[in-house]
Amino acid sequence: MEICHAAGMKRPSAWSDPVFRWLCLGCAALCGLLMVGFFVQLAIASGDAWRTFGLGFFSSAEWDPVAERFGALPAIVGTLLTTAIALVIALPLAFVSALFIVDAPPWLSRLLGQAVDLLAAIPSIIYGMWGLFVLTPIMQRIMASFGIETNGFGLLTSALILTLMILPYICAVMRDVLRMTPPMLREAAFGIGCTRWETARDILMRYGIRGLLGGVFIGLGRALGETMAVLFVAGNVMRVPHALTDGCTTIAATLANNFAEADGLQRSALFALGLILLVMAFLIQLLAQYYLRMTGAKRGER
Repeated sequence: MEICHAAGMKRPSAWSDPVFRWLCLGCAALCGLLMVGFFVQLAIASGDAWRTFGLGFFSSAEWDPVAERFGALPAIVGTLLTTAIALVIALPLAFVSALFIVDAPPWLSRLLGQAVDLLAAIPSIIYGMWGLFVLTPIMQRIMASFGIETNGFGLLTSALILTLMILPYICAVMRDVLRMTPPMLREAAFGIGCTRWETARDILMRYGIRGLLGGVFIGLGRALGETMAVLFVAGNVMRVPHALTDGCTTIAATLANNFAEADGLQRSALFALGLILLVMAFLIQLLAQYYLRMTGAKRGER
């Protein structure tokens, strides 16, 4: 109170602090209730599919609306593979790009930072159209030069599109995290003879691991739930891909491609796919938090 008064700030009234506390609590509770509501709604709407197929829904690769036989395995495998490949490609590129932007001259750093932010603002439908009309023919010609006949659609093309989409998000977060690292830490590392790579690996990454992982999971969340861009270039084939050039589908693409005309058991199966996608995202977040807590002591955190 005395500090606020000395700084010329108005003294808060007796009721303002409890009101603010309950307002914050209500907003936090609302987020939790929304999450629970999503789970409950998807679980109820997918009940017919779980009762009909049981756990076999996860292992079945069949998707036949006429015979009313549905399986989630192709969509799950396609989602996991495209996301994993996109992250493997995007993570080192994003980290190196963020390092360069942070260490670049101010005018160049500002220009590149704005360019990264603009890339993150491009709608996914634009990425999908670019992938359909530009990337797909390029992939077709590249594969043909290796003697592989393909139409350009498939797993690898989908993963490359996702890489381009998540790269700006991860890079922007990593850039801001690296900029918050105290300069004295980097100077101390350089002072004892560390190279730039050693400084980045042992100082910057360890200091900002929480923020860096936050950027990774922002990109992961977008890759898991991306719909339109993948829908354009995946091939939309309900089968498990066995090669990078095979056509595939993802959970989000399957939902967008089939939900409009779905009815009955098929609609319930699509709700089951949505529930699986939500559970996948939730489990990934839990694993990330568990990893941070388990390794917090090693980093000197309380």
